[in-house]
Amino acid sequence: MENFLVSARKYRPVTFRSVVGQETITNTLKNSIRNNHLAQAFLFCGPRGVGKTTCARILAKTINCLNLTEDTEPCNACESCLGFNQSASFNIHELDAASNNSVDDIRALIEQVRFAPQIGQYGVYIIDEVHMLSTQAFNAFLKTLEEPPRHAIFILATTERHKILPTILSRCQVFTFNRIKVDDISSHLEFVAKSENIEAETDALHVIAQKADGGLRDALSMFDQIVSYSGGSMLTYKAAIENLNVLDYDYYFRATDTFIQGSYSDTLMLLNDVLTKGFDLGNFLSGLSEHFRNLLVCWDAVTLPLLEVSSNVKSRYQSQSQQSGPVSLIRGIDLLNQAEISLKSARNTRLTAELALLKLCGIFKPEPIAVPEKKGPEVSAAAPVPTAGKPEEPSKQPVINLRGVSPVRSTVSIKKHLEKKDEPTSAAENQASSHSITEQLPEEPFDLEMLQNQWHKYTEKLTVEGKFSLCGTLTITQPQLLEGHQISYMVQNESQLRELESGKHDLTTFLQKQLRNFSIRILLSKSEMPIKTRPYTAEEKLKALEEQNPNVAFLRKKLGLNPG
Repeated sequence: MENFLVSARKYRPVTFRSVVGQETITNTLKNSIRNNHLAQAFLFCGPRGVGKTTCARILAKTINCLNLTEDTEPCNACESCLGFNQSASFNIHELDAASNNSVDDIRALIEQVRFAPQIGQYGVYIIDEVHMLSTQAFNAFLKTLEEPPRHAIFILATTERHKILPTILSRCQVFTFNRIKVDDISSHLEFVAKSENIEAETDALHVIAQKADGGLRDALSMFDQIVSYSGGSMLTYKAAIENLNVLDYDYYFRATDTFIQGSYSDTLMLLNDVLTKGFDLGNFLSGLSEHFRNLLVCWDAVTLPLLEVSSNVKSRYQSQSQQSGPVSLIRGIDLLNQAEISLKSARNTRLTAELALLKLCGIFKPEPIAVPEKKGPEVSAAAPVPTAGKPEEPSKQPVINLRGVSPVRSTVSIKKHLEKKDEPTSAAENQASSHSITEQLPEEPFDLEMLQNQWHKYTEKLTVEGKFSLCGTLTITQPQLLEGHQISYMVQNESQLRELESGKHDLTTFLQKQLRNFSIRILLSKSEMPIKTRPYTAEEKLKALEEQNPNVAFLRKKLGLNPG
């Protein structure tokens, strides 16, 4: 039985040209070789599986090649290249710092550096996972790294650059490897599939590329696993999502449709289907957030290249994005992120997820808009339609609260809502219903003292939530009450103004509910003059007291008291 060689090793790049997704780095290294501007030490850093060690080996092979091509690539025919391909080269030395991280290991390496190479021009020393070296080993390595022999070149590779001593970083040329793009990984997987005579669906390759999270080695490992699962000659989208435990795109599209339709029952049944198939709630909410994000980037042609999916799925995203607004999608992403955080500490995780999904049904519904009054008889959704015979009695069924305020009663019962959810509704009926709901919202009067008390309660709520910056901005001055239930608040600079604009909606909603007045509007403005803030520290309080009463300053100086 022939030994199987995994794709990550079988299709490992052997030239700079074959490296995937790191063109900037490979071009820089080739130019350095071509112009004879090689540094004495290199540091390759970046995530796992993006080509750090591979590029180090290609660089070592290329600089010792005796017959470089015109494109500055190794010839693979000279004695040095053949020795490298057979893993028998004496010019290249690799050290795994994860298991050889002591001072003695570095001293043995330093002793080895003194000997010149037998074939080729350079002796190359590749130290993988260099961040695992001890501090003493790093210090022992410093002098040799700074002034190595002319024939020695060091290539250090690490996934955790922040653990490298600054003295080491200053002696190396640092190359940061990026995560490989989904399209680049998918194209390389397609090349591997064709080389192995495997029929692969494009959607399946995209799922693997997305699951790999920028690592080509991980993608090739998943590819081998799914090919084995499929029988060795076919790689389908269904096999990929089953083997990788990934939810089908169709679930997220169906879920979004139920949110747009406001169908609470269908939403709960879809979540139950997800749980029945054994998927994790956290992964489902995270995938739904990613789905909303993809819908959001479809709204503008500028951001459309950020959509890393296959062409078949991209058309579905573009179609569904037209049915949902950007504001609803942003609110949905924020709500799902909060739900993911709550899920980690919740005892009843299913109820937490269900609550989040039911809230999404309300977010994607069009909000009621006040309709200007027209002359003639008013049409109200609350008024029963007169019919011949006995007038219809008002429904005694429980009602749906569309705005989340307990005292407000909607005129649409649950029974009628479920019976008529599939019936088309005219524009006139929608306007009349919105007008009726808007008129019933409470507008109770309030004074400045009541406003300031609720304002203070909101700042305390922000403190509990850890939003100290916004809390500080809301305590700079006091809000002012204007006519027509308008609230004016003035800030000092543009930064504070932008911060308040982002939190204005939550503050308005809080005040409307607490003061039972849904006509409240907040007007933000920036002061042209510096705002006099309230004193907080002991020195500020003493200074304010002295300004109000000069005798305090006189008494303090007379007695020789120090403000501190």
